[in-house]
Amino acid sequence: MINLSTDKYAKAMKKVLILGAGLVAKPMVEYLLESGFRIIVASPMKERADEMIACKPEGKSIFWTMDDEATLNRLVAENDLTVSLLPYKFHSSVARVCLQFKKPLVTTSYVQPEMQAMENEVKKAGVIFLNEIGLDPGIDHMSSMKIIDSIHNRGGSVDEFYSICGALPAPEAADNPLKYKFSWSPKGVVMASRNSALYLKNGKRVFIEPVNLFRDVFEADFKGIGKLDVYPNRDSISYSDIYGIPEAKTMYRGTFRFKGWCETLDLMKSINMLDDEERNYSGMSYSGFIGERAGLDKKDIREALCKKTGLSKISTAISALEWLGFFDDQDMGYGSTSPFEITSDLMIRKMPLGDNERDMVVLQHTFYASFADGKREKIISSMLDFGTPATNTSIARTVALPAAIAVKLILEGKINLPGVYRPVVPQIYEPVLAGLEQMNIKMREEYL
Repeated sequence: MINLSTDKYAKAMKKVLILGAGLVAKPMVEYLLESGFRIIVASPMKERADEMIACKPEGKSIFWTMDDEATLNRLVAENDLTVSLLPYKFHSSVARVCLQFKKPLVTTSYVQPEMQAMENEVKKAGVIFLNEIGLDPGIDHMSSMKIIDSIHNRGGSVDEFYSICGALPAPEAADNPLKYKFSWSPKGVVMASRNSALYLKNGKRVFIEPVNLFRDVFEADFKGIGKLDVYPNRDSISYSDIYGIPEAKTMYRGTFRFKGWCETLDLMKSINMLDDEERNYSGMSYSGFIGERAGLDKKDIREALCKKTGLSKISTAISALEWLGFFDDQDMGYGSTSPFEITSDLMIRKMPLGDNERDMVVLQHTFYASFADGKREKIISSMLDFGTPATNTSIARTVALPAAIAVKLILEGKINLPGVYRPVVPQIYEPVLAGLEQMNIKMREEYL
C-alpha cells in the first residue's frame, strides 16, 4: 500500500467518481483513499472494484454500464471530479456530461478531437479536462517538457528528439518466443500493431504503411536491460507543436520490445492474420486458418509457410506461431468471426503475465541540443520501473498514479487551469513529477 499523509484540504472529503475498474485502476483507488478522498467506482466489474476498495469506509462501488445515461448524469453531478478509465471511444460522451454539470475530468487517454472542440465551453465553465496523464501518454510528456523547457530557458534549440517507451515482462519472465506477455489492455496491444506511423528524420517526413510497421525497426541499448528493438509509434510529427519545438529536424516517438515480437507480428501481418473482415470459420483448425490466410493448400502448413515466406523452420517468427498453436489441427471453435479476433484471442490465452511474475516499464528520451555559443549537448533521460507481483504491476502504477496525483492537485486547487489540457505546462508537470518521485517513479538524466 502507498503510505501518504493527508492534509487539511484532503480531510474535507472531496468526492471522486472513477469510471472503470480495469487493469490500471487499483493504484489510483488506493492512492485516493489513502489521501483522504471519498471515491465511488462505477463499473460492470463490480467485484473487481470491491477488491480494490478493500472494505475502506470511504470507498463505494456500483454496477454501471455506459448505456445507463441517467445514472452517469447523477454520479457526475454528485461528485467533485470524474476520472474516466473507460475505453477511449467513451471519453467524449463522459466529457459532455462533465461539461453539463461544470465538473473537472481526468483521463489517461489521448485527447479526442470531439473533446478538443469543447475547449471554449470548458473554459467558460471554469473547469479542467486533463487528458494524457498516464504513462505513454503522460510521464513521457511531462519528463520531456521538463528538459525541453530547460533547454529553451538556457537559450538553446532542440535539434533532435527521440522518445521510446515499452511495457514489457521483466527479463526473467520473457520466456516465450515473442518475449512478451500482456500486462494491460491485451486487445489494445495487438490492435496497435495495425497502426501506420509518421516521423521526421533529418528534416524529411517518413511515413510507414501499416503493413511495414515492423520492418522499420532499429536496436537501442537500455542501461540495465541490454539491446531492445524499437519501432515507430503513430504520428510523431504532431509533437513538434505539442512540445513547442518546431526547430527540431528529427522527431521520433517509438515503442520498445524484446527481440521476437517485431519479427512475429510482421509475419502475422504479411499473411493477413490481423484483418477485421468477418467470415465463417466453423469447423476450421488453427493450421487450416493459417493455410486460408496465407493462401496455402498443403498438408504440411508449417513447411509450406516457410517456403512461401523464405523463413527457416527455426526462425523466431515460425517458432512463435508453432508455440502459440497455429500449426495445430485442433478445431478453433469459432463460427463467424474475424482473423484479428482469432489471432488475438489465442495470443491472450497463451501470453498472460503470471501472478508471480514481474512486469517492467522502460522509458527513454534522447535530446540533441545546440546553443548560440556553439555548445552542443546530448541529454538522455530514462526510467526503469518494475512491478511487484504481490501488489501492483508497473504498468498499472505508472499509468494510474500520475492521474491520481493530478486528481488530488486539482481538488486541492493547486492545478487551476480551465480548458482542455495535456500535462505539457509547468503548472501541471512540475507538481505531478514531484509527487511521482516520492513514490520512486523517477527519470534519471545524463548530460553528455
